[in-house]
Amino acid sequence: MNRAPDLGERLLYQEALSLTERAYAPYSGFAVGAVAVGPSGRSHHGVNVENASYPAGLCAERAALAALVAFGERRLRYVAVAASGGRDCLPCGMCLQALAEFGDPEVIAQVGGEVRVTTLRRLLSSPFVAERPVAGSAAGTETGDAGTGATTIVAGRLREPCIGYAAADTAADGETAAARDTTSDADTAADGEGSPS
Repeated sequence: MNRAPDLGERLLYQEALSLTERAYAPYSGFAVGAVAVGPSGRSHHGVNVENASYPAGLCAERAALAALVAFGERRLRYVAVAASGGRDCLPCGMCLQALAEFGDPEVIAQVGGEVRVTTLRRLLSSPFVAERPVAGSAAGTETGDAGTGATTIVAGRLREPCIGYAAADTAADGETAAARDTTSDADTAADGEGSPS
């Protein structure tokens, strides 16, 4: 890890640690809290929520990211993550990938028994990212490129954050495979229809 946290970063870590009391972790007993902070400086909270069907569970970092996006922010400055009981905890690979969609934030976490700060890029050096954003970001808070071609997914390059993208796996008819096969949860939530409960 890069460096020791400053006072503000240490407070974010403490905020994440206090959230562990709200986590739902009956299966692993590994309660995690996370705080995501965007350009507004507002803290967005998340906790892990386990499920008897393990893949249906949600990590604290992605829960905090969802709260940040629901608030209307599209960039990450900081992510603090903490586990209960004084245990070390870094974001998992899936969380790192999800966070990379919104920039290269400072990550504040306990490693080796000490709270440390590093960048997401140091933890995930080659994230998959969209080369350019797609139109349709929620409520016009981010202007996407209406573009004429498919968005290309690339590895190893960070770009300006966006919400939702389609893979460049273009079929003969010109429609992207991602556009045919999936509907972006973010676009659905932005429409206010079909929101999962």
